[in-house]
Amino acid sequence: MPTKFLDRKKGNPLKPVYTGIKHVENVKIQLFEYNEHQFVEDSQYDVRKFNGFEKDDSIYWLNVHGLHDVDIIKGICAQLNVHNLSVQDILDINQRPKLQVYEKHLFFTLKSILPNNEEGIEQEQLNFILGPNYVVSFQEKEADYFEHIRNNIRTNQGIVRQRGSDYLLYQMFESILDNYFKSVYKIETRVDEQTMVDMEDNSTPFSLRSIETLRRQVHQIKKVIIPMKDFVTKIERDDSLFIQEKHRKYFFELKDLCLTLIDDCDQLGVRLEGQTNLFFSVQGHRMNEVMKTLTMVATIFIPLTFVVGVYGMNFVYMPELNMRWGYFGVWFIMAILFVGMVIYFKRKRWF
Repeated sequence: MPTKFLDRKKGNPLKPVYTGIKHVENVKIQLFEYNEHQFVEDSQYDVRKFNGFEKDDSIYWLNVHGLHDVDIIKGICAQLNVHNLSVQDILDINQRPKLQVYEKHLFFTLKSILPNNEEGIEQEQLNFILGPNYVVSFQEKEADYFEHIRNNIRTNQGIVRQRGSDYLLYQMFESILDNYFKSVYKIETRVDEQTMVDMEDNSTPFSLRSIETLRRQVHQIKKVIIPMKDFVTKIERDDSLFIQEKHRKYFFELKDLCLTLIDDCDQLGVRLEGQTNLFFSVQGHRMNEVMKTLTMVATIFIPLTFVVGVYGMNFVYMPELNMRWGYFGVWFIMAILFVGMVIYFKRKRWF
């Protein structure tokens, strides 16, 4: 796991360092400037021209793909008077989801989770800065989380161009939660369709490994949902200059979505816990069956071994040894013992 390194030399402030890996060759920046009547899109925005968001009658959305160029990230944050601690949080991909309230903006850190093609899930850290008329989003790599929002801005669909930056942020959060639902649905489908433990077939440790993998994925999703639910609740309850009163109901809806996801994760966790318990119960049952079979075989042969042992003693005077029917008589006695014990076990329903 990447580690966060900080410059702790005496006399120097903590130096932000990117703790992830390089996902894109060059940092890509996209700028949307829009209002109800018009919009401007610059998909190759030159960050050197950036000096803040000045027009009060427009909403700005600055999206950054790639965090490996620390100087670019620091330059953008410096123009917006973003605190150095928030810059560190942007570059630290191991940061826990959280909300920080500042005088001129709100800062959000959260995780996006999506299922991949290898029966697993991928996690990416996203950061947002919400101001009076702007949203700045930072992504580790290029992804299509918000492509439908871009299309709505371009075509003036919905109400996004009629609302403020807080509504734009709400739509982004909703898209991220939609990815959570996709991941939970994929896990639920695997639990439903895949027979984890079969009472008839031999369950292998691979079955248990599959169950444990799904349990870790559910725990990972729940771990990032709970902090998001907490700061969405904080937005809903607290008075903030950056969240309009008419838009608080949307964030209330986000909280409900978070609670639904948490409930789904809890239910999946219970089901997977039950599968784990069933696996060990089946393994124990099969071990008992094996031990019962071996015990019955040993029990049947104990009296037969006794008879053979008696007539295997090397005494000179053993009357049965001189009888013509002695050999066949011993076999007859052994057969009677064998059949009698089998009938007894059958009546006891031991096999």
